[in-house]
Amino acid sequence: MAFISEAERKPNCTHILLITTGSVASVKAPLIVNELLGYENVRVEVVATKPSLAFFTKDDIVAAGSRVWTDEDEWNGNFKIGDPILHIELRRWADIVLVSPCSANTLSKIAHGLCDNLVTSLMRALSPETPTYIFPAMNTLMYEHPLTAEHIRIVRDVVRYNVVGPIGKGLACGDVGLGAMTEWRDIVKIVVESFNLGLKTHSY
Repeated sequence: MAFISEAERKPNCTHILLITTGSVASVKAPLIVNELLGYENVRVEVVATKPSLAFFTKDDIVAAGSRVWTDEDEWNGNFKIGDPILHIELRRWADIVLVSPCSANTLSKIAHGLCDNLVTSLMRALSPETPTYIFPAMNTLMYEHPLTAEHIRIVRDVVRYNVVGPIGKGLACGDVGLGAMTEWRDIVKIVVESFNLGLKTHSY
């Protein structure tokens, strides 16, 4: 299934790209998608790294009303010169990008400019004009590692993405400390306030 930005973008809609990576907080992705689609004129696409799919399924996202794109959708062995390139089409489509959650691994890749999967290729191709939010989520000691601070500095001050969180709470691994993803409803709130979204009205 080809994704072509020009055909997929709809007039007067807000196009939200949700990226999930290999953190247990990816379990929140269906909730974020479902909540966002409760607002008027919103479209959501999900781009998932392979590790993030340990925490939700494509069917979860489809049930919420969206689609999931993975490496296999871009590198399927059938590419011909002139075909649309998925990571380029997705970045053309997006009005806002949420990397939610952003694992330590993906954070490091973004900071170093790696392009070894659909997510990191898309991130490297993003326009500086596209509002992009990074929501780190990892074990406390991973977050406190000195390299993490350097990666966040690069992502925030050099690449100029918005870094939000993490927050302190009990983590899935049983540790308690800083490292949990920003609450998913607060992530939705950032989008709602950025685009002044209104809830859908239902007539019965």
